[in-house]
Amino acid sequence: MTQIPPRTGEGDHAQHGGGGPGLLRAPIKQVKRARRLRRELTLPEVLLWQALRKRPNGLKFRRQFPIGPIAVDFACLDRRLIVEVDGEGNSFGDQPRRDAARDALLVREGFGVLRIPARAVLEDLDAVIRRIVSSADVGPLHQPAAGPPPRAGEE
Repeated sequence: MTQIPPRTGEGDHAQHGGGGPGLLRAPIKQVKRARRLRRELTLPEVLLWQALRKRPNGLKFRRQFPIGPIAVDFACLDRRLIVEVDGEGNSFGDQPRRDAARDALLVREGFGVLRIPARAVLEDLDAVIRRIVSSADVGPLHQPAAGPPPRAGEE
């Protein structure tokens, strides 16, 4: 019987305590959905992806990346930054409430969420890229705990 390698490319690291946080290990259903969404990008998403894939300021972005139960438009995992391109439909019906719930989930997991209007991408892509880079340059949005502060006299 042949053994099927893990789809995440982690080898056996997960069995030995390695691997990423559980939220980043998406169920196969979400992975397939993200793959489909990558094929169905809107024009603003295509334009933004063409700019982000050049790694502005050394930042590596992933497109339509599954995080837990959702797929985000663009994710910079090093800086824990999510970029969402909002079209006109994001303003109607229950979509603002759903977007707020998605943002709250991502913030609880230590991500920062930057929402960019699709119109802004179409009108001034360079300004959008500058805004994304400046948001990411703040530093990692999730800092590991450093432990308790030193006691007086212990530096």
